Amino acid sequence: MAASAMSSTWTTALADVRPGAYWLDDPGRPEPLPALVGDTRCDLLVVGGGYSGLWTALRAKERDPGRDVVLVEAKTVGWAASGRNGGFCAASLTHGLPNGLDRWPDEIGALEALGRRNLDDIEATVARYGIDCEFERTGEIDIATQPHQVEELAELYETAHAHGFDDYELLDEAALRAEVDSPTFLAGLQDTRGVALLHPARLAWGLRSACLALGVRIHEHTPGLALARDGGRMALRTPYGRVFARDVALGTNVFPSLVRRLRPYTVPVYDYALMTEPLTTAQRDAIGWRNRQGLGDSANQFHYFRLTADNRILWGGYDAIYRFGGTVRAEYDDRPATYEKLAQHFFTCFPQLEGLRFTHAWGGAIDTCTRFSAFFGTAHRGRVAYAAGFTGLGVGATRFGADVMLDLLDGAETERTALRMVRTKPMPFPPEPLAWTGIELTRRSLAHADDHGGRRNLWLRAMDRMGLGFDS
Repeated sequence: MAASAMSSTWTTALADVRPGAYWLDDPGRPEPLPALVGDTRCDLLVVGGGYSGLWTALRAKERDPGRDVVLVEAKTVGWAASGRNGGFCAASLTHGLPNGLDRWPDEIGALEALGRRNLDDIEATVARYGIDCEFERTGEIDIATQPHQVEELAELYETAHAHGFDDYELLDEAALRAEVDSPTFLAGLQDTRGVALLHPARLAWGLRSACLALGVRIHEHTPGLALARDGGRMALRTPYGRVFARDVALGTNVFPSLVRRLRPYTVPVYDYALMTEPLTTAQRDAIGWRNRQGLGDSANQFHYFRLTADNRILWGGYDAIYRFGGTVRAEYDDRPATYEKLAQHFFTCFPQLEGLRFTHAWGGAIDTCTRFSAFFGTAHRGRVAYAAGFTGLGVGATRFGADVMLDLLDGAETERTALRMVRTKPMPFPPEPLAWTGIELTRRSLAHADDHGGRRNLWLRAMDRMGLGFDS
């Protein structure tokens, strides 16, 4: 397609796009719950109404129905990353097998088994509570769009099978394009059972309903302002009251932690996505995709894409934007320059969908840490637990993190708490301007590697030697 025609295609496709997350623009969105006014007491206080907090509150009541649990959320349940993500619910707890093998090779068998069990439990939970979140155990295909990526996927396939992970299938170009047809696709590695797709906001709202049914007290529009010890208990100050609790679980993730020493361990990186209008039957036939797998390409600056229940295509990723100072602001959720770039890439991938239009465009902040997977721990002499740093794969891993936090608060020695992954922390980010300089240099180096056959420059090789492993 000529450059002028391509420009016309994507500009027309964006002409009527509406800023805002498609998932949150849902008539089934629940009415907000009242804010906390006055003082209250409980056994367990959960701070944060995203997946991390919701899973923690739910699992706490499932473990001990008599435990009095309060959850406070600064805005409304699921409004941030939990309602804005792509809806990929992955079994991996380590941000993919390669990252897990690099960091915890001796534990990779246990980590993979725990991750698959965790995904099974999520599927069972959705069924048990009747959560209408469009859950589909479709699997996922990692796609090579450059020759060097074909070799990398073949190596990963061999590595997976050498470790006994047999749910992976290697697809050559013909087999891949029989699944989903794009002229850019060269090969694929399919994980047949390790990923489910779902409606992320409805999952959050469904977990909210399940928590309320079990007796969790939820207060929305109740930000936690300060956390401190108060004798033998913890006290959280909010705008109109206080919560006194024996134990506290922090599920605030990308937002500044109430435990100040944890703040250097995560930074907010902004990710963006587009949503198309529903495809017609002819458009579906033009690309195939009958098995509805989640898809992602294998570049460092990668795209992720999937079908919704009504056959729209979500197309996201590529740009990962860190703002100097590491602040989280509402105005960063909208970035037209990235939307234009994503639209161009979309029609390069699927030129046969020319004429399709985008209905929604949005962004949101991801809590990123230097090891690309969650870390855990306690504060205030074991009375406060935290899990953070999920780096974009928190839809599934937050449930595992909830169980870790509850184990730590209970002082229980479990298969989870014995993991070196759970007992260690990532390297913190340096203060500004070093953080911005390092992240920007890494981003540019990754883009350079994508354009030069995957070859990692001196900066990336230095990061590898330091164990930072910036590879996606």
